[in-house]
Amino acid sequence: MILSSSSQDLLRENDVSIVVVNYNAGDFLLPCIELCLQQVGQVVLVDNASVDLSIDEVLSRFGVDSNLQIIRNEENLGFSAACNIGAKEATGEFILFLNPDCIMEEGAVKQLKLALESNPSAGMAGALLLDEDGKEQAGARRVVPTPWWLLVRSFHFPLFMERWHRLFTDFNLHKQKLPSSPIEVEAISGACTMVSQRAMHDVGLWDESYFLHCEDLDLCMRYRQKKWSILFVPSSRIIHHCGVCSKSRPVFVEWHKHRGMLRFYNKFFKHQYPSVLLWFVTIGVWLRFCVVIASLKFQRVIGR
Repeated sequence: MILSSSSQDLLRENDVSIVVVNYNAGDFLLPCIELCLQQVGQVVLVDNASVDLSIDEVLSRFGVDSNLQIIRNEENLGFSAACNIGAKEATGEFILFLNPDCIMEEGAVKQLKLALESNPSAGMAGALLLDEDGKEQAGARRVVPTPWWLLVRSFHFPLFMERWHRLFTDFNLHKQKLPSSPIEVEAISGACTMVSQRAMHDVGLWDESYFLHCEDLDLCMRYRQKKWSILFVPSSRIIHHCGVCSKSRPVFVEWHKHRGMLRFYNKFFKHQYPSVLLWFVTIGVWLRFCVVIASLKFQRVIGR
């Protein structure tokens, strides 16, 4: 059934603004924006100096849509900074930060908003992220990884992990049974993060010291420090084509990912753990970085 424009307006969540940060998302950006415009009254698209045709295609298709605002940065400012630029333009009572490689199912925005409205102490909510085959992705619901957890994982202590399995289980919770209703979790994914304006004004914007990765863990930590709960909403379903914007510069992405890890641990755990442990964590992070880069180069060689 084809809906009239007036009927579509009635289905939109006009008190929700969606902020999409784009960096060379290619063919994924257009369908993402199209589905966003179907579900909300305002979409703010912030482009971090993309060099592909993704923004041109959106302008060609939706350039005259009054519900879409496009901001083009002259350089890549990073994810957090771009999110903050979009947030300052958002007029909705709720703001959904959404990756351009996400395809929202019908009602996904509404379910997130309802979860936050139903729980006044909740300031943030995340959706169920799915692979193309319908399986739950890692990262949509998780606990905060402690420095001890990272240390054990970085140095691969199998004896410890086998003997004290409960201490070293994955901080991602996607292997646990999917809940039937929204549940409180310690952290959600930055790929899909809805916040209330009320909570954001209390906690603050994204930390722009992170260029890429770990900024979502930082935001979750700060919300919990301010006593705002975080919800995982399984009825809000999103297909996430993970890593679309990162494929063109894998080494650059890994550098900022590992750098972000260290900033996160030093910011939140420096005074909770012995300095010697954090020193070993630093070594572990950069050893892991070296292994990842070596693996990327090996894959490039064998892929020729």
